[in-house]
Amino acid sequence: MDLLEMKKAHKLLARMDYELGKVEKGYTNRTLYINLSDNTIKTKPVTEQMKEIFIGGRGFGLWYLWNAITEKTKWSDPENEIIISTGPIGGITQYPGAGKSLVVTLSPTTGSVMDNNTGGYFGPLLKFAGWDALEIQGKAEKDVIIYIDGNSGYVTIEEAPLEAVDSHLAAEQFTAMYADSEEDKRNVAVVSSGRGAENTLIGLLNFSFYDVKRGVPRMKQAARGGTGTVFRDKKIKAIIVKYSGVKGDTNGPADKQKIIDAGLRLHREIYELDKVQNRMREVGTAHLTEIMNDYDLLPVMNFQYGSHQDAVKLSSDVFKEYFTQGLPDGCWYGCSMACAKAVDNFELKTGPYKGQKVCVDAAEYETVAGVGANCAIFDPEYVIEANFYCDTYGMDIISTATSMAFVMECYERGIINKEITGGLEIKFGNKDAALELIHQMGNGYGFGKIVGQGVRRMKKIFAEEYGADPNLLNDIGMEVKGLECSQYVSKESLAQQGGYALANKGPQHDEAWLIFMDMVNKQIPTFEDKAQALFYFPLFRTWFGLNGLCKLPWNDIEPADNGLTDEPAKVPEHVRNYVDIFNGVTGKNITKEDIILQSERVYNFQRIFNLRMGYGTRKYDIPPYRFMGPVTKEEYESRAERYDNQLKELGYDIEGKTVEEKIKMLREYREDQYQKLCDAVYKRRGWTPDGVPTLETVKRLGIHFPDVVELISKHQ
Repeated sequence: MDLLEMKKAHKLLARMDYELGKVEKGYTNRTLYINLSDNTIKTKPVTEQMKEIFIGGRGFGLWYLWNAITEKTKWSDPENEIIISTGPIGGITQYPGAGKSLVVTLSPTTGSVMDNNTGGYFGPLLKFAGWDALEIQGKAEKDVIIYIDGNSGYVTIEEAPLEAVDSHLAAEQFTAMYADSEEDKRNVAVVSSGRGAENTLIGLLNFSFYDVKRGVPRMKQAARGGTGTVFRDKKIKAIIVKYSGVKGDTNGPADKQKIIDAGLRLHREIYELDKVQNRMREVGTAHLTEIMNDYDLLPVMNFQYGSHQDAVKLSSDVFKEYFTQGLPDGCWYGCSMACAKAVDNFELKTGPYKGQKVCVDAAEYETVAGVGANCAIFDPEYVIEANFYCDTYGMDIISTATSMAFVMECYERGIINKEITGGLEIKFGNKDAALELIHQMGNGYGFGKIVGQGVRRMKKIFAEEYGADPNLLNDIGMEVKGLECSQYVSKESLAQQGGYALANKGPQHDEAWLIFMDMVNKQIPTFEDKAQALFYFPLFRTWFGLNGLCKLPWNDIEPADNGLTDEPAKVPEHVRNYVDIFNGVTGKNITKEDIILQSERVYNFQRIFNLRMGYGTRKYDIPPYRFMGPVTKEEYESRAERYDNQLKELGYDIEGKTVEEKIKMLREYREDQYQKLCDAVYKRRGWTPDGVPTLETVKRLGIHFPDVVELISKHQ
């Protein structure tokens, strides 16, 4: 069926024409609101208060969602929203990593608020089309698309029955359908998901960008917490925005030269230093695999171990041979970091697209470590295939991988068997079973229907229906707050245990990654040092999500003399860059201290949002023990010398003790250390001992709205 027939089958449900307007100092000062239950399309103002307190991006998403729902709202209720916004800096072309979109919704896996930061062209083009944010509420009766034409000035909601749901096809079809020519395809961006988002709770959103050199739309993912599941539950097949005419000043900066100067400094560093630092332009984030393996931080067999002799088969040098070199791999204009690597003409070996050759955006570190090492499958072509299918099915590859690794361990420990798995021998290292499980999850059949519910729900099912020991399941099920853990082993870093478990949305590394500061470089030895790091770094990283920025240009490339600065972990020169580009766009005069204050407002508001939804206290910040130390005899014995020496240094008498007795000693100590860390972090953040922001804190931050004060007063 051709595109013309597909488009003819569309049924127009609603249309709104609007004045195009102009971006001024990073803002359009209006939001596009759509309700799919009654096909409302309208404009909402972006107030000065919103810009002052919530800045943009994730902040705008949290504010809109807060006002749209109640504490009783569930993820599948019509009043739940999906909000997409960039931020005031988002869309500039002079500074690397400035094309991010932020997505906020209620999560199917956590039951609370979820945020995602993703690349692609959608966020900037949405802004240039006239909108600081897109707020979608309600549910359609049949599959619909939302189309935003930023040059002609109209928005439509249309039934779209014939186009594909799977993302690699949906992106191709809608890009071609709404582009006027091959050249015009770069001006179209598509948000889509896939069949797996309908059949699991871990659905993702794919945000497209058209790769002119390859002649295909490629995709970046807003993946965590089931955003795509909400998207498909609302019967959205795609959101398409079109805008042509992106220029260096389309973001309406107050002082363009400030942005240019900061950009030149970073472009020069990337050009001169990337090849000797992290090789992002060559292999993207895949360079981390061998580093994590060397430092015993690579998750192996459901985070039991931190390294494996076969990890070399998944090294960046292996993937370099698959990645097409020499093409511009930025996911927004002007990003010389160029870390969005791709495998071209990859022939699929399994599934519904078997035998087809596709372009795969593969493979990032999280993918290599997750579906690869954590499942003990050291086969690069399997990793690439799993990557493709998770993306096009619309399934979060981190949650998929961590869920599969959990299932594999449960299978090997006899908690589940072939009768339960429908004949699948889901052992570590079994790539055929792993791929079959991904297809089952994506297509909603067999044991995949259970795995697709995520680790938290699987723990409940395995205990209640299969008689498994709930204590063991809780120790080895790598989730916090209902979100599966991303791919770093935190056993030897107390700060990273806090970075994961204290994170607002659950254990995702984009909030705090402190392993090297803590474990390797020994820069934060005391509880107070760790608490200060867990105050500063989550807030600094939050700021990227308020402004439409990528975190990679901050510290994945560093000035040559960065190690000589007083605070090298903060990369002071790059902090100065961010101050300059914010002031250059908005015309304000913030300092580096103001960056932290801006983030502190939003971060605390998100913590309070968790509280509103029934979470947000200390008991929800406790990780499974495997985050902290060895759960099983095999784990302890794999690093026996390390653990024995630690116990001796702590003054324990281990002479003649069994491994089980030593595990108990170590566990008591490490769990106590974690509780002390929570005490120190809560105090530094201005929270109560139960982890609730105090009235004094919310007043200091200017977020003491009446409903906020009423809510936290109940917990003081």
